[in-house]
Amino acid sequence: MAQALAEAEAAARAGEVPVGAVLVDAKGAVIAAAGNRTRSDNDPTAHAEMVVIRAAAAKLGAERLNDCDLYVTLEPCPMCAQAISFARLRRLYYGAADAKGGGVENGPRIFAQSTCHHAPETYGGLDESRAAALLKEFFKRRR
Repeated sequence: MAQALAEAEAAARAGEVPVGAVLVDAKGAVIAAAGNRTRSDNDPTAHAEMVVIRAAAAKLGAERLNDCDLYVTLEPCPMCAQAISFARLRRLYYGAADAKGGGVENGPRIFAQSTCHHAPETYGGLDESRAAALLKEFFKRRR
């Protein structure tokens, strides 16, 4: 989670919403790491989670990332939660909950839907206060 937080901090410095993600293999080796890139890439789907899933799939040459775990600083939105399911990630670890835009424990709760093909083991609240503080400070400076 420390590396995901560092990615979030780098994203904030670049003017992006400070969300960072790191995808690791079963042994804990980092496959991909990134922060949000929606503004820099002019791509509304370039959330940190989507960026690392795409990078890991390309690096591994596989559409399924069965033995991989994702660390992300904010509860994934519904789009990212669906991508996590489609990628068949083994575990999801996230920092701050997102009552407004989350798709895992809040909002549509993608993994709890009967139509969800795969639900990873999910653990929320990792370094939650630090992850939330990054977001609050970012938006405070923008207002």
